[in-house]
Amino acid sequence: MKYSQRISTLGESLTIAISSLARDLKAQGKDILSFSAGEPDFDTPKIIKDEAIRAINSGFTKYTQVGGINELLVAISDKLKIQNNLNYEPNEIIVSNGAKHSLFNVFAALVDSGDEVIIPSPYWVTYPELVGYFGGKSVFIETDEDDDFKINPNQLKSAITSKTKILILTSPSNPTGMVYSKDELLALYDVIKDTDIIVISDEIYERLVYDNAGFTSIGSINDDMLNRTITINGLSKSVAMTGWRMGYAASKDKTLIKMLNNLQSQSTSNINSITQKASIFALNGDANMDIDNFVSAFSERRNLAHKLINNVKLLDVRLPQGAFYLFINIKKVNLDSMAFCKDLLEKEGVALVPGIAFGVDGYVRFSFACSEEQIKDGIKRIDRYIANL
Repeated sequence: MKYSQRISTLGESLTIAISSLARDLKAQGKDILSFSAGEPDFDTPKIIKDEAIRAINSGFTKYTQVGGINELLVAISDKLKIQNNLNYEPNEIIVSNGAKHSLFNVFAALVDSGDEVIIPSPYWVTYPELVGYFGGKSVFIETDEDDDFKINPNQLKSAITSKTKILILTSPSNPTGMVYSKDELLALYDVIKDTDIIVISDEIYERLVYDNAGFTSIGSINDDMLNRTITINGLSKSVAMTGWRMGYAASKDKTLIKMLNNLQSQSTSNINSITQKASIFALNGDANMDIDNFVSAFSERRNLAHKLINNVKLLDVRLPQGAFYLFINIKKVNLDSMAFCKDLLEKEGVALVPGIAFGVDGYVRFSFACSEEQIKDGIKRIDRYIANL
């Protein structure tokens, strides 16, 4: 069978591959501690599950509008206005099967062969894969740990060419957990304000911010920024709804939203009806107490993991401002992050994600979306592994 050139360029997500390997090893009876998955260990809040059950019992199990039921679109619009100061109307929003699906559709609608997409590095593994899949060219801006892994205006200006079409920003970041301040976003805006560059703002971790760091949606800076920004978000991370598959894209370009609806109508159609009903309760504030509890627990786990990792000889890590990851510097141990992770998994049963998956070697990603006991045990094993080298 001859496969398409396009599909042959697409690689498997290393984060998913490593998580799957850890699960397989555990199923074989091996003692495995996995810190590789980008998934909260909390259960979905009861109020959301109860609403899903009500939807099933009431017979709300049929096809819906492709881009989401109006009640859900209104809830998203209200959420964005109240929490993020983003003025999107319901007809400027489309709901898809998770934020990853939203990104896939947006890239499909915007990227042509030769278009350049600027991606700060380290980056979420899927961005360059999608750019390449649709014929675009990824232009990476390498960031520095001393700058909290954030790009500055001079770097952005140097990366822009006549072919630049899109800038991707992720705040809080996966894998570093760093958050752009409003002033930092304003400085980046000053670089692109006289261009036609579109900004895709991935805000999937926006509710998971610590130490009163605050979160600013780049589209809230001014009207011009709002008009050029496509906001991507969802409920997987902040409300522990990973398996429900609910994400959304918002844009002031109604033609783009129409095109995304056309694409979705020919591929997946609507996301499942039950998730749509339940998601309204996750957006309208009914689950806010649960989210606050999640954030509080994540903050404590972050502090614990950060302290313990920095007590391990030869390792160091910056304190993340958001998300639920530590991006650990292992350069004093092994510059080859893949070799480090494979050896650690084999010898100590600890699964981490190599930094090379995010475009940066010499680092590993450690997810603290797990119990404090697991964090303590896992870092104890990492310490023992390094001591035995």
